[in-house]
Amino acid sequence: MTATDPQAVPSQAAGPASAGPSSVEEAALRIFDPAWKHDPYSSYDLLREAGAYVPGPFGLHLATRYAEIDAIMEDPAWSHAEEPKLLHPESDGSDLPASFLWMEPPDHTRLRRLVSKAFTARRVDGLRQQVEGVAAKLIDDVINAGEVDWVEQVAYPLPLTMITDMLGVPGEAHDLVRSMSYGIARGLDPDVMLSPAELANRAKSAKAFKDYFGELVVERRKNPKDDLISDLVAVEAEGERLTTDEMLSTLVVLVVAGHETTVNLIGNGLLSLMRWPDQYAALCADPELARPAIDEFMRYDGPSHFTTREATRRVEVLGRTFEAGEGAIMLLASGNRDALAYEDPDRLDLTRYARSDAIPRHLGFGVGRHYCIGAPLVRVEMEAVLRTLADRAPRLELLADPPPYRPNLVVRGLHALPVKLSK
Repeated sequence: MTATDPQAVPSQAAGPASAGPSSVEEAALRIFDPAWKHDPYSSYDLLREAGAYVPGPFGLHLATRYAEIDAIMEDPAWSHAEEPKLLHPESDGSDLPASFLWMEPPDHTRLRRLVSKAFTARRVDGLRQQVEGVAAKLIDDVINAGEVDWVEQVAYPLPLTMITDMLGVPGEAHDLVRSMSYGIARGLDPDVMLSPAELANRAKSAKAFKDYFGELVVERRKNPKDDLISDLVAVEAEGERLTTDEMLSTLVVLVVAGHETTVNLIGNGLLSLMRWPDQYAALCADPELARPAIDEFMRYDGPSHFTTREATRRVEVLGRTFEAGEGAIMLLASGNRDALAYEDPDRLDLTRYARSDAIPRHLGFGVGRHYCIGAPLVRVEMEAVLRTLADRAPRLELLADPPPYRPNLVVRGLHALPVKLSK
């Protein structure tokens, strides 16, 4: 029951010096090329200029602008359930244990209702003091160590510690959970973008996940404890309970989607602060900005870059008609930088969401019925990091720019972030 250690995966080259793509075709290819993970935004700019919908790979259109993406993701005529068919046509499903991510009503409605009874905002808020304590220790260690890798020292340990503690995973299994999570997260990218070794690791990681957490579920059914798995075992609504398979697909979402998203948000967020020192100075001067700043980090350089939708019937979206069965890739990160939706979109502005409720919601946590169920936990963790930084480390030094990125497409983030923090 093993999976590839993420630290054994070689870091990606930072890529060539940023220079905008010369054509729409080149831009459409670059956003799926790991060599350009350090700069997808120049490609997004050109794609938005070309139109709201641009021909893309996999026989799908790329939805590039905020209004169109938001409208599609809100419309129940569009389904997310076809993503395995669109991006993973060679998979039989056994190596993609993330069905909750791709469900639609009525199954999605029933399952989300059951999960929400256990994964409550009250439970998450009750973790706030523990999260703050873990964040403070990790950041103190970074300050005392001098030059460190922020991703390895803070971005991974904080969300990993919290989600495993919530689920009741013992400390000795944390590295295994991290390894399984990495393999599955990489496997969410389109099959044609993955090497044979990565496809094999996805299958191995998925089996390891099912084996390990399947045993935990069986154990909690016999001997419940004060943890989230026990709560999910016990949850019931209108006479319905979660099956073991439903439990495992839910745990994949909580462990992989939630954990990996937070890792990359913490990494991307610190990189953004070091590139925008005036914004870090504003945070240090007013730590209350930590809470609204989370939405700006999700908008400016969030970890979730694209998702898919397929029309279930003939439907019109802001003047463009799609036939039943037509699919599109929602370029979330492109929509979040759309000048038609946001003033000065390429600027990090931590006060943006503090100034007005009229600012358009970002697309980083999803929209509509697929809104991220783990968003409250992400917010608690990121707020703790930002407040601790503002309180203890007024000086930040970036030691490599651009830093190396992981090859992942669906969830974009750093492989490493060499930094030095000081008081």
